[in-house]
Amino acid sequence: MIVMDGRRVAAELKADLAARVERLGGVGLGTILVGSDPASSLYVNGKHRDSAQVGISSIRVELPETVTTEQIIAEVRRLNADTSCTGFIVQLPLPQHVDTEAVIEAMDPRKDVDGLHPLNLGRLAGQVRGELDIPIPCTPRGIIALGRYYGLDWDGANVCVVGQGETAGRPLGIVASRESVGASVDLCHLKTRNLADHTLAADIVVSATGAGHLVTPEMIRPGAAVFDVGIKRVTDPTTGKSKVMGDVAPGVEDVAGWLSPNPGGVGPMTRAMLLANVVDAKERNA
Repeated sequence: MIVMDGRRVAAELKADLAARVERLGGVGLGTILVGSDPASSLYVNGKHRDSAQVGISSIRVELPETVTTEQIIAEVRRLNADTSCTGFIVQLPLPQHVDTEAVIEAMDPRKDVDGLHPLNLGRLAGQVRGELDIPIPCTPRGIIALGRYYGLDWDGANVCVVGQGETAGRPLGIVASRESVGASVDLCHLKTRNLADHTLAADIVVSATGAGHLVTPEMIRPGAAVFDVGIKRVTDPTTGKSKVMGDVAPGVEDVAGWLSPNPGGVGPMTRAMLLANVVDAKERNA
């Protein structure tokens, strides 16, 4: 069984990105963080640490939980106009009282380095073949690249994606079925009937639901590739400390031919692909 080490691949990608940033100069990543959710703060801090490693400057906007949709949109427009900001993200999820769609739609699509603006998603879905001149959503881009690094052949593969989230499952279905990747995609979710029938028929299983240990060894065809993407935080009743639980249950490693673990698999690749999208945006808009 091949362990697909996202940290190793991300480190190689960062070395290449650092060289590109040095040639370009003046590359900046902006983030908008609303509230003090520990997980969101951790993610944003990690993105800025990654940026510093490759020479990308940081532009941080932090807003209180009580902020209005209009106040967030005002900050979005400020970053749209900021020439030092090559691209930026709005850290999701936003508080329930905020109109998330309105915030995302206010972004300049050219600076949307998460690839979540409806114009970018529409172009991604509508352009089946040829080179893309838009940001590809970071998690799908990272999954495809990680598999290819370890010799996984996506062309013609049967791929079962479990999860329909806006940052992973849904866009992965689009990216994997493009001509340049060439996979046949079965897009499932937590309400899919007889889910094991779908996963057992797949050459590649990607689970991104956040339902801890959803995918068990009995659901995987021997030799298949498995990407553990979903994250659930659980508290140890003895110590009171929280830890990350992935979608993939223990024992799958004894059946699979490839395994992207969680943590250490897709997560580092997602962060690296965010940096890649920023650098791509600089080159594209120069």
